[in-house]
Amino acid sequence: MSVSSLLPSPHRRALAPLALLPLLLTGCSLADTAGGSGTVTVTVGHQSPTINTATAGALIQAHGFFEDHLARVGEETGVEYAVVWEDHDTGAPITAGMLAENIDIGSMGDYPLLINGSRALAQGEHARTTLVSVTGYNPLGALNMVVVPPDSPARTLDDLAGGTVSASIGSAGHGTFVQAWERAGLEPGEVTVVNQQPQVGSSALGSGEVDALAQFVAWPGLLVHRGEARLLYDGSELGVPTLHGVVVRDAFAAEHPEVVQAFLLAQLDATRHLRENPLEAAETVAEASGLPVEVVYLYNGPGGAVHFDPTIKPALVEALRGDTEYLAAIDDFAELDVDAFVDDGPLREAFAAEGVEDYEAALAVTDNPLPITGTDTTCEVEVTDPATAGELWIDGEEATRPAATPECLLAAVRAAQEDGGQVRAAYVPNAATGTRWFADAAVWVLDPDAPEGERLSPFTTEQGALRHLDGRPGAEIVDYDRAVREARP
Repeated sequence: MSVSSLLPSPHRRALAPLALLPLLLTGCSLADTAGGSGTVTVTVGHQSPTINTATAGALIQAHGFFEDHLARVGEETGVEYAVVWEDHDTGAPITAGMLAENIDIGSMGDYPLLINGSRALAQGEHARTTLVSVTGYNPLGALNMVVVPPDSPARTLDDLAGGTVSASIGSAGHGTFVQAWERAGLEPGEVTVVNQQPQVGSSALGSGEVDALAQFVAWPGLLVHRGEARLLYDGSELGVPTLHGVVVRDAFAAEHPEVVQAFLLAQLDATRHLRENPLEAAETVAEASGLPVEVVYLYNGPGGAVHFDPTIKPALVEALRGDTEYLAAIDDFAELDVDAFVDDGPLREAFAAEGVEDYEAALAVTDNPLPITGTDTTCEVEVTDPATAGELWIDGEEATRPAATPECLLAAVRAAQEDGGQVRAAYVPNAATGTRWFADAAVWVLDPDAPEGERLSPFTTEQGALRHLDGRPGAEIVDYDRAVREARP
């Protein structure tokens, strides 16, 4: 039995091998007890519940990718390496650990990354940190969302004026909310934001203590999947890229560049594994995080909101620059030179060492590297358009079924139900922004005057559906059950 199975899910901590647990509990390092100066211990802070960091945490750990690369390095250097994994709910404790020199490599979202770099720099040059890779990103910001209770009267952000919103201050979810609130023409003082960890905020939302929850993946999807929330604001409406990435302590990287290289090579292994085995990877992350696999697959599956691409794209760096002004408004944020904070040199070296893919070519790719493909057996066509492709997951089947369009997906759902099949999950892209969402939680618009096969359009929010109704006098919003009945393959 592994240590992780002994720890409470979904908030597992310090997932180290069983033999190392007594050392960790007594505060001893491996260098003190196992080989002296010949042993290098590296501590990695990650966030298994934040599933778009999986390629720098849960997947690397589960498959031993990092340890494998370190073992090969050790054969060349004669040094023994040991890895300690720390699992956290947000980026803040990882940053605290890095500032205390207790964590060497961490993964977190864009706003926490910038806070990490800023606070490290404030402690002096010796404490500097550097962003060395991206784990996952969304070009429009769909990784962050605002949800409300299912029976909430709120239909837009404006409706939250005078209310209370739970957020993790300084998180990616909070940053998106601040920007969206400002864009809506609202003043900061018109809403009260309370600083809460995601699980605390989720409980507060359920008990009615707060009116809304602004968080990052996977919390909005989890609450909607449980029937405990309704999506009010989809971060993709902001149109600002959001990302999660890997940050390292410069002092540690300077002393052990071979460890940083091994980690980046392990991340490339994990990224490749996820792209080639998305359902298996989702099951691995679900087991590590305690999240329902259907929620993990919503984000990490083909066509998901997360683009698993480690390259540090110029558009993402530009987004980080834009984020700094909002951080200055919501946090004690010391000025940070984003260009100096970001360094893709080590990642380029990892690409070159691996020799599988050209970095510049990968850098130029902006489409989701994991699209939905295959044959739609309901509509009897090939799935080719990512903007309309969906997926159906029937309980008991080893593979999901691709759908070419939302209407084809709904027709497949109806056929499965008529055959007695249990629909485990059905996924569709938001017709306006492409955000992948649960079909039974989407807001559906039926337009009888639309071309055949395009009569049913899904949206993540009611406001998105209402915008679609403009100029379509015969169209109407319908519930999921009716949408399924109306679908024509």
